[in-house]
Amino acid sequence: MECKKPTFGIPSYGHIITSEKWRNSSFIQALKGGGVNILFESELGVVDFLLPNKSSILYLSESDIIAGTAYKRKLVRYRNACNSFQMLVLVEKTRLSQQYFLAVQKFVVLELGLTLLPVGGQTEALHLILQMVHADGKENPFRRKDPSGLLDPLVLSTVLQIPGVGRVKALALLSRFPSIYQLCNANVGQMEAIVGQASAQSIRDFFHEVAR
Repeated sequence: MECKKPTFGIPSYGHIITSEKWRNSSFIQALKGGGVNILFESELGVVDFLLPNKSSILYLSESDIIAGTAYKRKLVRYRNACNSFQMLVLVEKTRLSQQYFLAVQKFVVLELGLTLLPVGGQTEALHLILQMVHADGKENPFRRKDPSGLLDPLVLSTVLQIPGVGRVKALALLSRFPSIYQLCNANVGQMEAIVGQASAQSIRDFFHEVAR
């Protein structure tokens, strides 16, 4: 089914477009205190923030995670949204949500192919968003293909869990398949040209085991 793309433009430097539901929150007041101009929008759907580096953010709080699995429906809607923004999922990893985090991580990264950023709470999320909004360049650092980039430690750590795959092979793989979703769907032949037949088969077996 063809979906209708939203008409929201990219916020200009120093601005973010924010879901109306955040209007009266202390988080928004803190963003304003950090020199960010807020534009509220009531039709963002499940998206919480649109940033000038062409990122969109869905924020999962501690309460979202421990309340049950309703967050999965929200994530699927987010993944299926038609837009040209880089999709990021901020997840509160706290003492209470720690026990659920691995399940959330697997669903977000392995099943949906989205980028997950763990944060300790709204204060840490605030600093991260301010960093992105006030970035010197307009290039989105989360789009970099270099596997040693800002977000890739999370993806790299997953690949390094595969038996027989060291850092050199992991970086080579991620330069060709920059997301776990792409790597999961690569065939043995595609990976063999990069890491050899034995490692390619080991990688394939690893992801089949995880998916069970």
